[in-house]
Amino acid sequence: MTVESWTPAGPALLFCPADRPERYLKALDRADMVILDLEDAVAPVNKAAAREALVANPVHPDRVIVRINPAGTEDHELDLAAVQATPYRVLMQAKVEEPSQIAHLPTIALIETPMGALRVEEIVAAPNCIGLMWGAEDLVAGLGGTSSRFGVGEPYAGEYRDVARHVRSRVRLAAGAYSKAAIDAVHIDIADVDGLVAEVQDAVALGFTATACIHPSQAAHIRDGYAPAPERVEWATRVLQGAVVYDGGVFQLDGQMIDGPVLAQARAVLSRAGVTR
Repeated sequence: MTVESWTPAGPALLFCPADRPERYLKALDRADMVILDLEDAVAPVNKAAAREALVANPVHPDRVIVRINPAGTEDHELDLAAVQATPYRVLMQAKVEEPSQIAHLPTIALIETPMGALRVEEIVAAPNCIGLMWGAEDLVAGLGGTSSRFGVGEPYAGEYRDVARHVRSRVRLAAGAYSKAAIDAVHIDIADVDGLVAEVQDAVALGFTATACIHPSQAAHIRDGYAPAPERVEWATRVLQGAVVYDGGVFQLDGQMIDGPVLAQARAVLSRAGVTR
């Protein structure tokens, strides 16, 4: 694996507390990859036990990401030492704020502080950065705010506030500029299936690589959202067939002008469908 080529095993990435090893395989059964979490999902008093469980219970290293604590904390160095004793080699690092903080292993940088958001273009260029994810709640907390979303009774209830949307957009653009993986944030309202589905649809439309989740029930909705509908696969197939007939030139299909950008979108559809062209 190189930092330029890493992609997750699928679009549904499920967080699992590292101090709950009895859940590791169950989580893998429900999602494409599991993020074994040594940070927020683990109480401070259980951090050492979480690292011990991580080392003692290895599972499917090609489908595991380990989230470690932020650089500069005592747990950060202890986390790195624990990971080195496992077969896992893909990290997600919390609260990255500058390129020098990226670990020496392939790392997904989690952009969830104001400083990290301002420096995201520098962070994604770090040699060991293989992708970006963003986090809304830590971001807003770091601003002294109380909620990343509009509340009940407000216009656009349930949707992200402008600052959160801005950071999401910057993360997506930075990852795209460097051709690295872009992972969308978790939807913390587990009961809000419609909201999750809408966010996944938007993530797919913007070319996100995957979406993280916090509950097994969310994984199926994410997978379904990233899988293109059969009619979209059929459309994309005809687009690329037409491109061959017209030797890459502009042509019309079903009343739509097909040019370079539309060809690229058709290839993206087939890529998500697992069709190689």
